[in-house]
Amino acid sequence: MASKTANCDGLKNLIREVPDFPKKGILFYDITTLLKDKLGFATLIDALSENYIGKEIDLVLGMEARGFIFGPALSYRLNAGFVPVRKPGKLPAETVKISYELEYGSNALEIHKDAIVKGQRVLIVDDLLATGGTAAATAELVRNLGGEIAGLAFVVELDFLKGREKLANYDVFSLLHYDR
Repeated sequence: MASKTANCDGLKNLIREVPDFPKKGILFYDITTLLKDKLGFATLIDALSENYIGKEIDLVLGMEARGFIFGPALSYRLNAGFVPVRKPGKLPAETVKISYELEYGSNALEIHKDAIVKGQRVLIVDDLLATGGTAAATAELVRNLGGEIAGLAFVVELDFLKGREKLANYDVFSLLHYDR
């Protein structure tokens, strides 16, 4: 089997770079162009799952909203359940909430209180690791519910923002890296 790095060499070519979005001076990496490419999307899911096959993952948590794209596909490949982590007020049953600071304000996430059974091995997945705030907050939610964090998986990591530093206590895996 080819390595996941070799399989992913062309994925960056499928990501559209949009200058000055959402505001001037920001270079936005638009993954929608990768998602619509059937071979690219399959390669991406295969490479992410390859890193976790055999690691006894019980649940995959996907953060709103793009984690909902990758989470269920990974859950299927890893024979694991899927749990959505949502913005406040979106889940119908009793929830646990965490608030956290961002570089431009604050935000909050919720998960169903009964989503994780103590000791379950959890993989957290999202499209992007930037400053690490959302991922760190999600990891704290998992720990508060008694889950064991098996890893955090990202499609893209913006290395220059040093989000990985906030996740230093965890196994972090990113397929694609950008240094600008």
